[in-house]
Parts: sequence; structure tokens; C-alpha cells
Amino acid sequence: MKIKNILSAFFLAGFSLIVSSCSEDFFKTMPTESVSDETALSTTDNAYAVLNGIAKTMTTQQAYFGSGFCGENHVMIKMEEYPAENYNYNYYASGWAPLFNQTFNTASNRIYCSYAWAYYYNLIGQANMVIARIDAASGSAEEKNFIKASALTFRSFAFEKLIRYYCHRWKDSNNGADPGLVLKLDDSTNSFPLSTLLETYNQIYQDLDKAIELFGNAKDMRGSDVWIPNVNVAHAVYARAALSREDYKTALEHATAAKDGYPLMSNDAYVSGFCKPTSEWIMGSFGSAEENNWYWSYGTQYSCNGYYANESDCGAGTIGHELITRIPNEDIRKKLFLTEDKFPAYDFSYNSEDVDNYFRTFGIIGITNEKMWEDVDAYISSMTPDGLDRAYSSGTFYLDGQLKFWVTDLPGVSYLPFIRTSEMVLIEAECHYFLGDEVAAQASLEELNKKSGRNPNYSCTKTGDDLFNEIKDYRALELWGEGFEWSDLKRWNLPAVRKSFEEGGNTHVSVAITIKPTDGNNWTWKIPDAEIDYNDYLKVAAEK
Repeated sequence: MKIKNILSAFFLAGFSLIVSSCSEDFFKTMPTESVSDETALSTTDNAYAVLNGIAKTMTTQQAYFGSGFCGENHVMIKMEEYPAENYNYNYYASGWAPLFNQTFNTASNRIYCSYAWAYYYNLIGQANMVIARIDAASGSAEEKNFIKASALTFRSFAFEKLIRYYCHRWKDSNNGADPGLVLKLDDSTNSFPLSTLLETYNQIYQDLDKAIELFGNAKDMRGSDVWIPNVNVAHAVYARAALSREDYKTALEHATAAKDGYPLMSNDAYVSGFCKPTSEWIMGSFGSAEENNWYWSYGTQYSCNGYYANESDCGAGTIGHELITRIPNEDIRKKLFLTEDKFPAYDFSYNSEDVDNYFRTFGIIGITNEKMWEDVDAYISSMTPDGLDRAYSSGTFYLDGQLKFWVTDLPGVSYLPFIRTSEMVLIEAECHYFLGDEVAAQASLEELNKKSGRNPNYSCTKTGDDLFNEIKDYRALELWGEGFEWSDLKRWNLPAVRKSFEEGGNTHVSVAITIKPTDGNNWTWKIPDAEIDYNDYLKVAAEK
């Protein structure tokens, strides 16, 4: 089905609300007065379409900010992967160095600082409209319950993301007494003060408790619409929020509940391209060619058979060399990267005669070694999923380049996972570890790695710091490219350490640095000037 975007609040914090509707073929925007909020939410059928509109916002280019600012696409890569440790995009690294190296975090007058704030408050604003009006809509009580619960979950999803970027770590917050977020809970355009971080978490908990209660008395309207929150999504967002609050018992409870009915995918599904939902996709984007974001979709630039990888020399991202080297060769996930173990005839060390300056600068392999190029090309062909176009048809290959993300059609048509069961298993492992139950943490890692079939030979007997490092490694591997690692390192209060090729890593020299937990405003983006100028409470506070 198509996503029908009847109502789409475009930007809050100083930007007008825009109401959108969907024609047979594409979206058209209309002045706000063309469709009233009451009309758009007058029936449960219409209200479900509004939920679709919220989901559409998550993968739509935000024109005010410019190209590439496309909801979760931008956040996942440029706010989570670039500034972390194990995602390399060496061809463009020097140009993107300010984001990789976290030098924009305090630039509150720049769009990179303001984008996530405006985008997530946009989602919150749309959800607030639904929450405020759905009770008066025509339709069954069970349908209204589902729609309100879904809207509450969308709101909580957005607040949880905002905490990651604009609030300091829980461990640095004086038990939550430090500033949190603007808790905007209605659809007015009034100014609101900052709540404390504890109040912000409490609001997320309260919203999700209500959502879970409503889902329990609701008609399941989602069906196969993976982009619409259901009760599993509510539990998953709860687990995320509780994890970052270091409320491990609560996180463990909800991570376990979130997995219910979403078994870990098979190995065949794992290597099928991460471009269509599988059994473990709890929530993902809409990704049909019917309504695609085209040149600014995730798949266009960051999929191995997308437009950029096919038509340019930029590749589609490489995994950190030291991380992937620690993973056993028989692991199915390692097969999705062009690692040196697959090409044992060649020496990929920095001063080897088998590599050249293209390798030493960017990690490009095979340019001056025809046999190496042919061997890499043959491996890529062997890993092409059925029915998909081959990867890297530009002929430019990078050491440790990924074969994880694919597209079903050019330039970048694909679905994108937002929440998977694998993440919930990893949350369980982390919670068990910090709760002192190392045996249970080991069992969670074995569930993810051995019982799933991803590495049938896997076992875990590690304890203490070694066990924590194992959890870190498999979280970085499993969720690579899906938008988690920066938040993980921030939550753990750990540095991002990136090494150049000469140092034994695979990072371009312009971003081969160590970013300490105290750098970049303690890994925290400042509240954007646009919000301070718009919000009377924050303006007064800033002037004091």
C-alpha cells in the first residue's frame, strides 16, 4: 500500500505547519488552511493516514535544510555513524571531517545543529495533533486506542532520540536534575521551558505505559505496515530509554517484551540485502518505489548497489578494520564485508608491494593489481542476492567495504530497519552485564550469535571487562550502519578511536583521531539558536 500523508506538520520551533495530501502518484503540499486538523482527524481511517504521514516524514527530504536532510537517513549516518568509530566513508572523509570529528556540536547557528531538533519536534507536533483529537473521531474504540497508542509511541521515539543528541549523559546529569528537553505535549505554538532530564524520562515512561495499555485494548490496524508503531515498538522504545537512563531492570523487561513474535532472521534472510523487512524488523521505513525519496534516500548513497556506489568512486562505507578483524571468519556477518581473509593471496599491510597509494590513502584495492581486482569482483558477484543488481558496478572496491545494505531499484529504493530484534537481544546482554548476571549476559550473546546460526561455533565464557568488550564488539558488528554507535559510545562514556592505514586501521588521515568523552561539549549538541529565538522561556534564560 502507499503511505497517504493527509497531515504532515513540517517544522516546529519557529516553522509553519504544512498539511499535505497524497495524489495517485506523488505528494502535493497545500496551505495549512486547506485541510483543518479536525477534518484530517475526523475518522479513524483518516487518522491512520495521519500516522502514515508521520512515518513519511521520517524518510522525506526537509527542503528548508537542503539536500541530504531526510529524517532518519541523515540522523543515522551523519549524527550516529560518521562521528563514531567503525564507519568509514574515506572518499568524502576530508570534506565531512567536521561531522566525523564532532566540531559542529556547539555551532548552534548552523543547520547541522538545528536539524535533529526541528525534525524530531516535527514528529512530536504531528503526534500531538493525533493525541489531542482522536477521541472525537468517528470509529470504533478499539481503532481509536490503536491510533492514540501509536501516536504516543511516535512521540516517545522522538523524545528518546532528542535526549541522545541534546542532553548530557545520565551519569553526568546529577541524577537527572540537569536540563532535559522542552516537553511539548500539546499542539499549540506556545513557548515551553526546559524540563529536567528526569522529568523528560518520566514523560517517556508515562507515555509508553499508556501506549502499552491502549494497545492491549486495541484493534491491530498495522498489519504488515512495518513503519507504524505497535505494542512491540512501544516496548522497544521503552527499552532504549531505560537503557540510556541506566535503569537496567526496566530496560531488560521491555527488551524481552519487544522481541515477542519477532524471531531473529535466518542466515538466508541476513544476506538478502537489508532492503526488505524480515522476521525481526520490529519497525522500519516504507521503501517501495511507489513513493521513494530518490536521490536523497539512504540507499542512493549508502547501499552497495545504489547510485553512488555504481556511478562514482566513493564506495558505500567500510567497517572498522580492527573490529571486523576480531570477528571469526565463519561468522555470516563477516561475509558481508570485503575483508582480507577472503583474499589470502595478497598482503594488505601498509607497506606491502600488493597495494598502492590509492589503498594507503583511501583503502581502494585492486586499481594497479588486475588479479586482485578480479578476485574481489568475483567475490562481490558471488554475494549478490537473488533478484538484485550487483554491487559496486563502478569498479571501485574498498578494503572492508560493505555488502550489507542493498537496494531493490535505482537510484536508492529500499526499506530501512529502525528497530530489530537483534538490538533487543543486545540490550538484554548489556542489562544482564550491568545487573551483575554475567551468565545471563553470556547466554544473550549466544542467542544472538550461535542459536541464530550466524556463527554456529560461537560460545562465550568471558567475564568482567572482557565480557563487556564482547558485548561492545557484537553490538558494533550487528548494528553497523543502522545508526547506533555514536549513542552507544556516549552512553558508555568511551572515546571514539580511529586509526589510519599506517597505524593499522582503515580510516582516512583527516579523521584518524581520538575523540574523548569530554570533547564536543561532552558529545552533546547545543540547543539551536532558532529554538532559543522562538521560545520565550529559553530566550530569557539565555539573556541572563
